[in-house]
Amino acid sequence: MRIGLIGTGRIGAFHAGVLSRHPEVGALLVADTDPARAARVAELTGATVAPTVDDVFAWGVDAVVIASATSAHADLIARAARAGLPTFCEKPIALDLPGTLGALRAVEAAGTPLQLGFMRRFDAGYTAAREAVRTGRLGRLHTVRAITSDPAPPPAAYLPLSGGLYRDCLVHDFDILRWVTGREVAEVYATGSDTGPAVFREAGDVHTAAALLTLDDGTLATATATRCNGAGYDVRMELAGECDQIAVGLDDRTPLTSTEPFGPPPAEKPWPGFLERFAPAYEAELDAFVHLARGELANPCDGHEALRALRVAEACELSRRERRPVRLEEIPSGL
Repeated sequence: MRIGLIGTGRIGAFHAGVLSRHPEVGALLVADTDPARAARVAELTGATVAPTVDDVFAWGVDAVVIASATSAHADLIARAARAGLPTFCEKPIALDLPGTLGALRAVEAAGTPLQLGFMRRFDAGYTAAREAVRTGRLGRLHTVRAITSDPAPPPAAYLPLSGGLYRDCLVHDFDILRWVTGREVAEVYATGSDTGPAVFREAGDVHTAAALLTLDDGTLATATATRCNGAGYDVRMELAGECDQIAVGLDDRTPLTSTEPFGPPPAEKPWPGFLERFAPAYEAELDAFVHLARGELANPCDGHEALRALRVAEACELSRRERRPVRLEEIPSGL
């Protein structure tokens, strides 16, 4: 296969390494708005540099992987769809519903596959949790707790472009909550705090957020996130049922210290960030995309899944602003 990779920043460079090693990828073209950055990634991975994004399409590829700035995602998805190319795109499709819906309509009109990068669906722990729920091992599920904690804030320049903590960060929790439980979110009640570093207030964002989500079968879920977790990168999910309870993301690198006299010792090497924590999952999702593009696999996470997660994030933003519960019916689906 001949794959075009658009965007060679941190996650794009990682994807380039994975794709360059894949046995089904015979050629990799990379392009970036920063040609020097693309050249560095190409040198490290053996890829070919395309001078511009236009050249990626003009030179001919069998599939496209989009890891560019979020603001370019929707246009690139639509362009790849019009070119008849299977496409993988990092979340989100767009930072708002109109942009998301426009890209999805282009994909539907073209009939091309679009896979979204919600990598937690490919993590061994979340996969095992989904199996435990679906097989009834936990009994009736009554409580879910999702946690996402970044060790340090992103660059200040990124915050106004991120879409905010709910759309940029917690959207992963909203997606994986739906995927693991098999249920839809019916109502949210969300709040956030901007009392930390001033860059969050200046960007109109919050550095810490919490949401109470009621699922359509009455299960209660909480989702919390922060940009300021100095102990390390911490992503977990706890699921409690009438028969048992389990935890995802609890291992010897979890940045969590027990205060009990005989509790487990603190992690000697806490997870420093998402690439380290989810490296196997990122590799697995790209492997799935290669097989999807070859017509050998059903789509594991299509654009409609991204839309559903975004609608939950939009409901949380509305709830935070208006300080009230928000039903998902208040957020248009558009399709």
